[in-house]
Amino acid sequence: MITNMRTHDLPANSFLARLRNAGIEATDSEDLRQQKSLLVFMSGLVSLASVLWLLIYGWMGPKLSSSLPFGLQLLVAFNLWVYIQFRNFDLFRISQIGLLLFFPFVAQWALGDFVSASGLILWGLLAPICALLCMGVRESLPWFFAYVILTLMTGAFDYLLADVTPVINTNISRRTSVVFFALNFVTLSSLVYLLLRFALIDRAKARMALEEAHTKLAAEQERSERLLLNILPAPIAHRLRESDATIADGFAEVSVMFADIVNFTELASDMRPDEVFAMLNCVFSSFDELAERHGLEKIKTIGDAYMVAGGLSDALPDACCAVAELALDMHDWLRCDEATRNAPLHVRIGIGTGPVVAGVVGKKKFIYDLWGDTVNLASRITDEGLPDGIQCDRASYDLLKERFSFGEPITLHLKGKGRVEVWRLEGRVAQSTDADVIRERA
Repeated sequence: MITNMRTHDLPANSFLARLRNAGIEATDSEDLRQQKSLLVFMSGLVSLASVLWLLIYGWMGPKLSSSLPFGLQLLVAFNLWVYIQFRNFDLFRISQIGLLLFFPFVAQWALGDFVSASGLILWGLLAPICALLCMGVRESLPWFFAYVILTLMTGAFDYLLADVTPVINTNISRRTSVVFFALNFVTLSSLVYLLLRFALIDRAKARMALEEAHTKLAAEQERSERLLLNILPAPIAHRLRESDATIADGFAEVSVMFADIVNFTELASDMRPDEVFAMLNCVFSSFDELAERHGLEKIKTIGDAYMVAGGLSDALPDACCAVAELALDMHDWLRCDEATRNAPLHVRIGIGTGPVVAGVVGKKKFIYDLWGDTVNLASRITDEGLPDGIQCDRASYDLLKERFSFGEPITLHLKGKGRVEVWRLEGRVAQSTDADVIRERA
């Protein structure tokens, strides 16, 4: 049977497929989709009610009465066919609501007064209700006023003609009128209930779909937020979201550290590409965890080099000390981690402290980067360092010498800088306890 056919079993542009989809287009808004579904659903209910009335009138009522619901069914079906065929929803909406408004009054006038027609004009109430649900609050007012005016006019004529013609249509018995009074009230109440229920269920589905879309959007937003925070420091990410303005800041004292893997080219030449990637990913992921633990900002990786900075925010009270601790922890991890025992790795580390300029470069595939003499100095003393060595410039040495042990200063000749003194960081200074002091005095 056709009613059991699924929509995807029918051609997409066939009449039955468009009817089952209520003539909904892919470009329709959610509100318009609901209006179309609601009005087509109402048309189906009215057609079913017309069939019921046609059967009952044919059994109990005169021929004139049975022809009225049959005529309504034909008009509703024809109007629905025109809509599905030509897809003019505005015309369909006005004509269908117009039929729901005027036809009950025409039928009651043809049958007689309120009693003879069993209050048939109650069906006209469907018109302002459908207008309210399918057109809007303001657009439904004229339909409601039209229903009220037609009802008052019908009542006035019945009142004026009551004494002149006590019984308008003697073909309709008292029992028939009572039966149809009950049927009109029950059926109309049922249709109004079903119509409102359909609207509420449809809106609940739309609300659930909207909530689901919001949940997915929130998840995607959270994922995008995590990705952004993996690229940029949190304050910079917030500023980038709030404004499209260029982000460039100057800092008076930032500690910059470069870590460079020694002889990486020679190591990588004997390894497969996936092994090279696995090694770098393992090393730099561990460095990321260490940097995060010390509250430092990873700036970028450049091939086999790793760049970190501290002092780009007020959250870290002693950035230079945190950078030194990170450098020592990197060496400890490389010596102890099992992932590197089969292929021993050594790094050169350089630390420089001073003023820098920080900002976001580019609009696509952007990067947060640092510039300035401090950055250049940290990079160059890294290049001139020894394997497993941590070299610091004078500014870093002055900030760290009370808490860390250093070797004798070394003079390097750096391109563009000339002769520069650097100090090799060897370890942490042991903290003296009161017992140590007493023993030393003794």
